[in-house]
Amino acid sequence: MTLDNIKPGQGGIISSIGGQGMLRRRLLDMGLTPNTKVHVRKVAPMGDPIELFLRNYVLTIRKEEASKIELKEVFNV
Repeated sequence: MTLDNIKPGQGGIISSIGGQGMLRRRLLDMGLTPNTKVHVRKVAPMGDPIELFLRNYVLTIRKEEASKIELKEVFNV
């Protein structure tokens, strides 16, 4: 399952980061690395962007970027 399909109040553990080049590097630099717990806090009214909580900080990313992040475990927060 990818991060863009997770509903607010749910979370998961990142298994892999897709994308290429600068996009992939930027996601990794923001802390979205494998084996990191992440949960979705909010989704904008039109569905884009989404607000995430990981590593004790809040991060907002676009849905297109979230679709590149694979989760191996999904849970309710």
